[in-house]
Amino acid sequence: MAELAFREGVWDQIRVREVRFHEHAYLFVLAALEFQQSRLPERRHINGRELSSAVRDLAIERFGVMARLVLEHWGVTTTNDVGDIVFTMVELGLLMSQPSDNRADFADVFAFDTAFEASYPWSAAHLSGA
Repeated sequence: MAELAFREGVWDQIRVREVRFHEHAYLFVLAALEFQQSRLPERRHINGRELSSAVRDLAIERFGVMARLVLEHWGVTTTNDVGDIVFTMVELGLLMSQPSDNRADFADVFAFDTAFEASYPWSAAHLSGA
């Protein structure tokens, strides 16, 4: 997969609005959006829950047991953070949203501690079938 990058000046615009997240977090959310689209029979609007799940799935696929740590290093510790990233890009015209979309769509979709650790083979949750 090709390395994503913002065109000249875009990162500066993002930094003016939101300083909590690393540039890689924004690029990763864009990659997760495309990842989710590739899993669908045809392209369509992706809601907050779907995108949050795609972020989780792509992080696990790319980073394995380090997924949570990588996202946290970039400043992403909750699904609410994914929503903040998305809506920063919407406000800058980098992404489009539907009138019904809002930040609450990303609220508490899953807890990072359980979402990234429950599926590991050595996890007690995995061993118990939870």
